[in-house]
Amino acid sequence: MRYSSLFGKTFREIPHGLKAKSQILLVQGGYVRFLGQGLYSLLPLGLLVIRRLEKMIRNEMEALGGQEVQVPLVNPYDIWKRGGRERFLGDDLAKFSDRLGRYLVLSPSHEEAMVELVRAGLRSYRDLPIFLYQFQTKFRDEKKTRSGLIRAREFVMKDAYSFHRTYYELNNFFPQVFAAYQRIFDRCGVEYVTAEGSVGFMGGEKAYEFLMPAQIGENIVVMCDNCGYKANAEIAKAIKVMYPEEPLDVEPVETDGCITMDLLARKLKLPRRRLAKAVVYKTAMRYVMAIVRSDYEISEEKLALALGEPILGLASDEALCELDLIKGHLSPIGRNHIYRVADDSVTGSNNLVYGANVEKRHLLNVNYGRDFEADLVADIARAGNGLRCLQCHHKLTELRAIELGNIFKLNDFYTKPMDLQFRDERGNMVFPQMGSYGIGLGRLMSAVVEANHDERGIAWPPHLAPFPVFLMGIGKSPSVRKAVEDLYAKIQTVALLDDRRESPGVKFNDCELIGIPLRVVISARLLEQGKAEIYRRDTGQSREVGVEEVPAVVSRFIESEGINTLEDA
Repeated sequence: MRYSSLFGKTFREIPHGLKAKSQILLVQGGYVRFLGQGLYSLLPLGLLVIRRLEKMIRNEMEALGGQEVQVPLVNPYDIWKRGGRERFLGDDLAKFSDRLGRYLVLSPSHEEAMVELVRAGLRSYRDLPIFLYQFQTKFRDEKKTRSGLIRAREFVMKDAYSFHRTYYELNNFFPQVFAAYQRIFDRCGVEYVTAEGSVGFMGGEKAYEFLMPAQIGENIVVMCDNCGYKANAEIAKAIKVMYPEEPLDVEPVETDGCITMDLLARKLKLPRRRLAKAVVYKTAMRYVMAIVRSDYEISEEKLALALGEPILGLASDEALCELDLIKGHLSPIGRNHIYRVADDSVTGSNNLVYGANVEKRHLLNVNYGRDFEADLVADIARAGNGLRCLQCHHKLTELRAIELGNIFKLNDFYTKPMDLQFRDERGNMVFPQMGSYGIGLGRLMSAVVEANHDERGIAWPPHLAPFPVFLMGIGKSPSVRKAVEDLYAKIQTVALLDDRRESPGVKFNDCELIGIPLRVVISARLLEQGKAEIYRRDTGQSREVGVEEVPAVVSRFIESEGINTLEDA
């Protein structure tokens, strides 16, 4: 490829509003361009990197017996209803109707479509296990997009799905995918941790996440350095400190203007652990009041698991009025008409301050069991820094990270409601046990850049770079131009030729910014000696070799780094 004809050139300026280093470098380097909120176009360089990631991932999936398929981005809304998952997303599911009035979905994931695909091909138990994968676009109507491709609305994902005769078979296959993911992220040159994850709108029994530590990450991993426990903060478990004491009499107190927990704590000169807070959520079927001690935050994931139904968001101000609840002074006391879920930190502590459900008033010394009761008591508090590990009692710490991939044990979460069955060898009708395994390609590309860059630009792992070699000449001499062209003819399948009439400094800087791992330079001085300079981006070392030796040096470099040619990728 000649740089002069390459669509998408480098930017010297930092585009306004970009903060994540990967986002800045991918735009500056000519890999992506912004189209709209959470929407990005891939330029030729970016697409080459994605193809290399696909090739690497494809090799791992096929080594596990995976077969590549592709289901449509647009799915019938009917299969989402049959699977029951439309209630998890509510209005966040992007729906539209065709000219015949049939509802369709821009799929955020493809479990339902894969179930239907397997239904069309499953003839007997002898067909199982089945392991299918694809590289396909997803659309998620994210409320908050951030950091470029790290959280975009439209993105390409490698998603894979396995179907098994028994849970035992699924359980045995799971570690094989886990190990494949480890190999993938190792080859990407990113540091990562694995942690128990939230099943979220995917459903199922168990999930594990692969996460790269990064300050720009929006995931929080709760960790124990002593026993190795790691889990997403939304589902992590910890030992809570309870504060039992002799119950005192309830006492109303005026709290004008105290509409936040911080203001209330300062007004009453009490620590946050002496306050309780109530939050009302909307589910697909009802409104629910969650009560937790004020030194904790509510985990919507834990609350959803405790309820057995998804949380669709906070109740609106209008809904609170209809429920006869006062915003900023919510109280579970005397409000038996709403389903109430109390965290065990509330039931295990006495004499807490609650809202009075009256403006400008709270209640002191409220005690669970005497002054109110809940319909359900459960752990709905988010774990975090300073709490004690449930397994070994050591202090927990928090790590901010970017989620690179996840794997789910779905069991029969989809196959049962969608009535995908087979008759086993004993003649019994059985629902297949299912697993789901995802990696977002744009997010992974961004994570690689976050982990592999310096002050000069991107430093791609050689097998992921869009081109292994950056070829350039210095000087206007016809002999230099001819030598460069002759060399390019021999290595053009792996080289980006900078044929612009620019200064050497501009070319050097662009090579560093783009992140090409091997730079080959021919100058008049070197050519007099029949030599070329070869410079490695990762080590910063350069050496001179004979011009005729360059193709062999390049070939050895490509072989040693396991680099695919453009045709292979």
